[in-house]
Amino acid sequence: MVQKAKILLVDDRPENLLALEAILSALDQTLVRASSGEEALKALLTDDFAVILLDVQMPGMDGFETAAHIKRRERTRDIPIIFLTAINHGPHHTFRGYAAGAVDYISKPFDPWVLRAKVSVFVELYMKNCQLREQAALLRLQLEGGGKGAVGGKESAGLLAELSARLAAVEEQAEALSKQLDDESADAAAVATAAHLERKLTGLRRALDALEPGAGSAGAAVPTQN
Repeated sequence: MVQKAKILLVDDRPENLLALEAILSALDQTLVRASSGEEALKALLTDDFAVILLDVQMPGMDGFETAAHIKRRERTRDIPIIFLTAINHGPHHTFRGYAAGAVDYISKPFDPWVLRAKVSVFVELYMKNCQLREQAALLRLQLEGGGKGAVGGKESAGLLAELSARLAAVEEQAEALSKQLDDESADAAAVATAAHLERKLTGLRRALDALEPGAGSAGAAVPTQN
């Protein structure tokens, strides 16, 4: 079972953090507070997050500088960042947000429903990626256990059937998510991430099919999960 996703909320004002928690509580995920850029970077050292909501205007290390540090770290560079700001300085300010690695840039006051919908997309993508990594790990175990010979025996066949069923469930959910993104004209970053997830699912399905009895080369390599 995939555990709840963690969402990092970064803002120096407690009332803003409280408001974000109220908006996102309906998603039933784990919300983690950080009152500064430094505190956010510390949280990112130990925990994995589905998405980061990052206030731009903060004393000391502002949102842009915090995002730059996040994107420089290999562990955290792929975490989606949504910038939140109470000040609109025009296109140049917005461009700076995207240049810093944000997937979205939202000015306050924002529509709570829209923010919740945007965050939910990245949470779903994160959960699907977690499920995909789990299937890949199980498939590697099967390959290592079966060696280079053909997969056989009731135990191996049962494991293959279970892996196939689990992968089919993830494939179905990923397809539904992609259709939802198309219908809602979602952010380009979310669409690209969903497409990347589908490509990895396709590669994993091919590797799993190659393990089936009579599939030819049963020792097919598991595709790299980037």
